[in-house]
Amino acid sequence: MIKILVNGASGRMGRAMASKILLENDMEIVAAVDVKGAGADIGISTGNPATGVLVEDNLEAAIKRTNPEVMLDFTNPQAVMKNIRTALSNGVACVVGTTGLSESDLKEADDLARANKTPIFVASNFAISAVLMMRFAAEAVKYMPNFEIVETHDSHKLDAPSGTAMTTAKMMCANREVFSQESPNSFELLPGCRGGDYQGARIHSIRVPGVISLQDCIFGAPGQLLTIRAESTNAECFYPGVAMALRKVLELEGLTFGLDKLL
Repeated sequence: MIKILVNGASGRMGRAMASKILLENDMEIVAAVDVKGAGADIGISTGNPATGVLVEDNLEAAIKRTNPEVMLDFTNPQAVMKNIRTALSNGVACVVGTTGLSESDLKEADDLARANKTPIFVASNFAISAVLMMRFAAEAVKYMPNFEIVETHDSHKLDAPSGTAMTTAKMMCANREVFSQESPNSFELLPGCRGGDYQGARIHSIRVPGVISLQDCIFGAPGQLLTIRAESTNAECFYPGVAMALRKVLELEGLTFGLDKLL
């Protein structure tokens, strides 16, 4: 049995992933942590029978008491690095779905993982469709280098652009020359309306209620347009990727980034 601590257990993603983990024969939730919802039984809060595992608000105390093997983190960009430091320093492997990590954050996580001989896996998106979208877009940009990314998430998402959009842009720009796609005489009547500039390509972030995740990679060339879209309509689509990472993370070393590394 893989002993798992779910961090962010009262959030939408934490509850959705916990509800699936509780049905597995080779995984066990030994602790649930969140700054909200302390005292709730993780089973009842996810629509399952009571488990006796109650949500608590002190990560380090939960780790020391229950000795989990893996921390699954779906919290927020402000808390995730503190959580990673706490877990790795206590010898707990990490599977992180929280986005908003910078390059320096990832470097620190890798250093911590190696220093503590405890692996960490990070993915900007756990949906197989998103992984394929990124891979297809990175191939398409070799032949159609003019592109823009439009990503849409629920209005509660804190970071922009999304981790998926940034990962996609980095993969695409690795396969093309850096150049500006803007007309030299273009201007914005409303500052920021053209989106963020990443190596000459634009990324647009939309935040509206009622959306899980949607991303379009739009390519243009004379007389033609190509759109590669990935859409997640419910949180369940992320679980197969999360389960794969939970089962494989203990076999890894240092930091591993991206679900494609496990496929």
